[in-house]
Amino acid sequence: MKQNLAPYIDQTLLKVDTTQSLVEELCTKSAEAEMAGVCIPPFFTNSAKKILKPTQTKLVTVVGFPFGYTNITSKAEATKKVIQDGADEVDMVMNIGAFLGENYAHVADEIESVLTLCHMNNRLLKVIIETCLLSEAQIVKACEICAEKEVDFVKTSTGFNGPGATVEGIKLMRQVLPSSIKIKASGGIKDYDTAMKMIEAGADRIGTSSGFQILDL
Repeated sequence: MKQNLAPYIDQTLLKVDTTQSLVEELCTKSAEAEMAGVCIPPFFTNSAKKILKPTQTKLVTVVGFPFGYTNITSKAEATKKVIQDGADEVDMVMNIGAFLGENYAHVADEIESVLTLCHMNNRLLKVIIETCLLSEAQIVKACEICAEKEVDFVKTSTGFNGPGATVEGIKLMRQVLPSSIKIKASGGIKDYDTAMKMIEAGADRIGTSSGFQILDL
């Protein structure tokens, strides 16, 4: 039964000491398990694509990670590069500082900039809103901005800036977001029961570095 979770999982390897050999091993094993995706640092996207291209497992990478405070031009250029290198999906951290400063126009503009690049190239965009740093009202506002721009996914967390996904947070996001926008729960999901609770709450994708353990592989 645990194997049925594989299509929900983005197996993640984003630690600072990530190496080429670790990425290759991760991609091979994740593809064999038929996981939804492999989320790795941008530096490795080109080589990882060679492994994942013949498989159904998507190549996912990050932009503006993990703090989100690079400017729009930097995020756009980074997005162009990872698309060129073969990324299927981009997980972008929104500008948390701009959002907390209520500069919502800037947040909307950066999302639109990266989303346009992704959709022009038939790629998906997940916007990371870092729920652990936001109040419930702020989570609602961030989701409303993402809904207005019609992103593909809203993602809870990087896992680098505090606690990750919560069941309550997923339920709130699901209430606010239209059904056309999916949710990726990420951060602190390390076992089968927690993953299932996130899915039951409304998550469509699970981001975790513990995918193999969750699936007993």
